[in-house]
Amino acid sequence: MATSDYYEILDARFGRLFNGSAQVDKLFTGCRWAEGPVYFPAGRYLVWSDIPNDRMLRYDETDGSVSVFRQPAGNSNGNTTDREGRLVTCEHGGRRVSRTEPDGSITTLADKWKGKRLNSPNDVVVKSDGSIWFTDPSYGIDTDYEGNKAESEIGACHVYRIDPKSGEVDAVITDMVRPNGIAFSPDESLLYVVDTGRTHGPQNPAHMRVFKVNSKNKVSGGDVFADCTSGLFDGFRLDTDGRIWTSAADGIHCYDPDGTLIGKVKVPEVVANCAWGGPKRNVLYICGTTSLYSVRLMVNGVKIC
Repeated sequence: MATSDYYEILDARFGRLFNGSAQVDKLFTGCRWAEGPVYFPAGRYLVWSDIPNDRMLRYDETDGSVSVFRQPAGNSNGNTTDREGRLVTCEHGGRRVSRTEPDGSITTLADKWKGKRLNSPNDVVVKSDGSIWFTDPSYGIDTDYEGNKAESEIGACHVYRIDPKSGEVDAVITDMVRPNGIAFSPDESLLYVVDTGRTHGPQNPAHMRVFKVNSKNKVSGGDVFADCTSGLFDGFRLDTDGRIWTSAADGIHCYDPDGTLIGKVKVPEVVANCAWGGPKRNVLYICGTTSLYSVRLMVNGVKIC
């Protein structure tokens, strides 16, 4: 197949980021809505969520096998690892952020803010200081499809930070309609957050914003970094040069740090999220609706643990 079957170059800068002979491989299919991939380098495996099926799946990079990691899984969505290599999960069904301990037990890290239940935590990232930042839109309580239908106790959708010492939950961004994907720049001075408010009305945003984060974890700014040109952004990751590789309706969109859409990795399904994997973090794992895909690129992803 031709290079154009897998990649779309919109700017010359994208041409050096991939090898034209590297295909986009389908590794598994059979999900209802694949989401939240996270890679564990010590075991060379990937865990991801299949939200409506209330399960988490495990892909073994060494032999290509797929197995059920956890079921039921609290309608898990976004996943990451903390600085000790433990799995941190956003649960729609549990309306919480949880951590899986080395012995397999599960600890609740956050399920309330100011005494009110969270909506349905969606995506999560852990900063190098151990603080945990997560988004809390309403998708898991809007219907029974991805969680349990319920009214929002908070009445709004925010971005939160969990203090690593006290466990206190603070709202750090409160002016978004439906905060979704979240990630830091390589030096953690910038925080990128997707707003998928368009799902709740055509007047709402379908964009990614960028915030400044100071040494005391105070957030400022919030300018629009990019508007999605195909469907909605969702989950995303950054490479070591600060480029953003984000989900969209037609695949993965790659943005230069200056905000220019420079190219696309084409995927035949709507993409929800992605994660870097492989021993050198140059394999991009992609969750596309029913399936898990991968592509080996010429760049390396930011280390998250």
